[in-house]
Amino acid sequence: MPLEPWTGPAILLVDLDAFFASVEQLDHPGWRGKPVIVGGDADKHGVVSTASYEARCFGVHSAMPASTARRLCPDGIWTHGHFDRYNEMSRAIMDIVRNETPYVQQVSIDEAFADVTPTAVNREHPAIVARRIQQCVEELGVTCSVGVGSSKTIAKIASDIDKPRGLTVVYPGRERSFLAPLPVRTLSGIGAAAEAKLKARGMTTLGDIADADEAQLVRLFGKNGHVMYVRANGGDDAPVVTDDLVKSVSNETTFAIDLVCRDEVEAAMATMAAKVGRRLRRKGLKGRTLGLKVRFDDLSFRSVQRRLDHPSDDELAYTPLLYRMIDEVWRPGIPVRLLGVSMTGFDTEENVQESLFALADEVPNADDVAPVVKDEEKRRGLIKATDLVKDRFGESAVRFGRELRGEGNTTGSASKNPADYR
Repeated sequence: MPLEPWTGPAILLVDLDAFFASVEQLDHPGWRGKPVIVGGDADKHGVVSTASYEARCFGVHSAMPASTARRLCPDGIWTHGHFDRYNEMSRAIMDIVRNETPYVQQVSIDEAFADVTPTAVNREHPAIVARRIQQCVEELGVTCSVGVGSSKTIAKIASDIDKPRGLTVVYPGRERSFLAPLPVRTLSGIGAAAEAKLKARGMTTLGDIADADEAQLVRLFGKNGHVMYVRANGGDDAPVVTDDLVKSVSNETTFAIDLVCRDEVEAAMATMAAKVGRRLRRKGLKGRTLGLKVRFDDLSFRSVQRRLDHPSDDELAYTPLLYRMIDEVWRPGIPVRLLGVSMTGFDTEENVQESLFALADEVPNADDVAPVVKDEEKRRGLIKATDLVKDRFGESAVRFGRELRGEGNTTGSASKNPADYR
């Protein structure tokens, strides 16, 4: 059928269908057509990272506790995943998208926005571009769903309408009618608490929000109320951000068995600090603000951060500082479910709130803490040598003894943050 003319901005959201599970089914032909679950161990606080559509028929979904998923789908095929493989596939797919337009914003390992607005030079219809991307992705052995709209909000919602292999096009001028019947939770940023407030005032659909008094929404939600109102009416001028400005480099781990002893906690912090340091060096970055996040067995969390005297990518220098920081938020004997280490402050106009962690506002300077190896030349030489070994033989080829102490005490769950695969 002929396509209607397109005028104005055109944004795609390319969303890979059950990506981790789809790659596993591609690589294991015997798993095709069967319920595949990628995630952590059911008896170790694990969660589901991705479930194939066959597993979703049993009610299994991402972020579900692995124990619940096992109960719902006892015959499911479980795997912790092969993350290097997922990263390899993700890069190949993102290259397909970038072959269509240089304006690509990858938001996770399996999602990316792309600006394909027709121009005087290239008048190709956005729906044709979207379908071509789908076909190229299918040639790699996995599938994707694509939403096409005049904004990132519309494209994101459209991509979820018809999965898997869906292609949903919302033409300019039809945004409000497209959004009106959808539940309020469909809009990004509206969680359970916001939904409850809206429902208490009789607003259950995006159409209800669009028809509401904007001033009332602002009173309820502050500036987010304005954003909510604009987006429910089909507006959204957020651009596709193509730069790779890094605001935070971080690593966090959820433990299969809660940590209660200081030596276990220090070993875990050292392991994450080493991963953060290596990622900093790979990106050519040095940060000024070190962050530590702790989640306890009751799922509450505390966090603390310190400003370093000098920008650093050297975990042997800043790990001892983490050992002091932990004393501000934890005491031995209190069960620790998760630990996270972050580094921010990569430019002169540092904005620490852009961290992956929700950290405190206070950022006092670091105490005078001695590095693991005091001689800087020897320390840098040791780091360079270990980096070279890891580059050649893999990340686990060389580790300090303290990093081995907690080996195996993880849930096996996977993140979709692309930084965790680089």
